[in-house]
Amino acid sequence: MKELRAFTYFDLYEKNASYRGNDCAIHFKGKDTSYSELFSQTQAFASGIRERELKTGSRIAVLCSNHPVFFHLFGAAAALNIVLVLINRRLSSNEITHIIEDTSPEAIFCDPGTADQAKTLMQKSSSLKHCFTVDPEDPSFSELYSHPALNTPVPVTPTDPYLIIHTAAVQGRPRGAVLSQNNVILSNQLMIQAYHLDCTKTYLNILPLFHIMGINLGLGTLQAGGKNVIQEKFDPAQALELIQDQQINLFGSFPPILTSLMDAHHKKRFDLSSLELTVGLEVPDTAKEWETRSGSTFWTLYGQTETSGIVSTAPYFEKTGSAGRILPLANVKVADDAGGQLEPEKTGEILLRGPLVFQGYWNETELNDHTFRQGWHHTGDLGMVDPDGFLFFKGRKPEKELIKPGGENVFPAEVEMTILEHEAVNEVCVFGVPDPKFGEGIKAVCSLKKGFKLTKEELIRFCSQRIAGYKKPRYVQFIDTLPKTDDHGIDRETIKKEYT
Repeated sequence: MKELRAFTYFDLYEKNASYRGNDCAIHFKGKDTSYSELFSQTQAFASGIRERELKTGSRIAVLCSNHPVFFHLFGAAAALNIVLVLINRRLSSNEITHIIEDTSPEAIFCDPGTADQAKTLMQKSSSLKHCFTVDPEDPSFSELYSHPALNTPVPVTPTDPYLIIHTAAVQGRPRGAVLSQNNVILSNQLMIQAYHLDCTKTYLNILPLFHIMGINLGLGTLQAGGKNVIQEKFDPAQALELIQDQQINLFGSFPPILTSLMDAHHKKRFDLSSLELTVGLEVPDTAKEWETRSGSTFWTLYGQTETSGIVSTAPYFEKTGSAGRILPLANVKVADDAGGQLEPEKTGEILLRGPLVFQGYWNETELNDHTFRQGWHHTGDLGMVDPDGFLFFKGRKPEKELIKPGGENVFPAEVEMTILEHEAVNEVCVFGVPDPKFGEGIKAVCSLKKGFKLTKEELIRFCSQRIAGYKKPRYVQFIDTLPKTDDHGIDRETIKKEYT
């Protein structure tokens, strides 16, 4: 019997409604939703989706800014054993089209800002049959909540697909990482343990709910019986006001969120005394300044979508330079190129085994075989573990070189392929450079074909029409010829040393 050992988010919603029914689960735009209301809304919502004849394993695409509907979708997908395809709204139309083609969803949820894009996708896609705009004024969306409550969920197994989140494109196209409910529930539990989440805690959803870290912190707070305060789109002054008025205890952050918050706080003072911790990635000086100004502790971490979001975490300055202490459910091995385990304090590839490892990439059998070779998930990241169990991130393997502007993942190969589509570009090398605003920026060093002219602004504009804005290069340098290695390939290391 599938249901005997299963535990789903629908079960969690029902449990919280029983024990914490009157407590606030979600605060959005001045309105509170209790745990009882969240469960009853999700029951009706799930029943409404079922009426659209979406079968077990069907996909629903979500192209929305932060909104309570994410939590209804998380619960309904759990009840119906349906898969959510969570799409980054910042991706280009071509990238979003690829995700739709890759996963063949039957329904798509959009918001008023992405409604036109969703309609275009409906016209192009043979799989999409339903489109819902997340707007109370939209009859088709409101009608989803008008059905009798769903009381008998569909049976699930622990490894059934639950979420598909497309990660950065190593080989020129995004790849869909598949996560099960067990993956996410256990990752949430680790965050509950590490950050001491309970029913007294209030989390501010600044990070998008299509991002694994935003999902983990939001659902982790929900599991713990705390309150989720949802900010539709990050606005620093509004975020500070919510921290003060809603007595926020924690939130997640990627550059330049903390800098933006401190700039806004300098203009108008808010009471930040409720804050206990901030979780994310940041440079040391900014993290230290934020701790001083807010009185909260900044926690760093390491993880990937493929590791359910988290492998290690600790207060930033507990061991400066580390990515935190390896967590109990993460079996980490630092290995050489042959897969052999290295001694402590030796640098090698970070390999992972255990219940946090994702289910694989959607429709990528060969890639999955390679990624899971020798019975370990090969992260492509380089790291070192010290004798105390702290993980130190040491960069990425050459074949998985990655740039992280503002916490997003960008593979140089994808940007290079886009730049090479320009008729004037002969060769290009893309790599990460320090960036004062986003932590890491994207730089392109290019050579042009004989007789062609091209400006930095023209090339950036060309890229922005084809890939997400956060993937376009912020820095461009033209040189006559790119340095070469002995085998006539582009000498990336020399270029990075000379032009960073």
